[in-house]
Amino acid sequence: MWKEENNKLQQTFKFKDFIEAFGFMSKVALIAEKMNHHPEWKNVYNKVEITLTTHDEGNTITEKDRKLAKAIDELFL
Repeated sequence: MWKEENNKLQQTFKFKDFIEAFGFMSKVALIAEKMNHHPEWKNVYNKVEITLTTHDEGNTITEKDRKLAKAIDELFL
């Protein structure tokens, strides 16, 4: 579940291993590029931490972030 904190949406996703985590990141990258809205993220082994905020709107949460978060959730299911 996404947490709203400090004008950011944040969530950590856990996978079986690094390959699954990296595959997930690759899929998110394709969606983000298509939406022209790119996440801040960190990957360590089987965990992917994603932070969403709209930099060109003053680092606030916008509809772009919510739309990307929803698309990411749909990938994770």
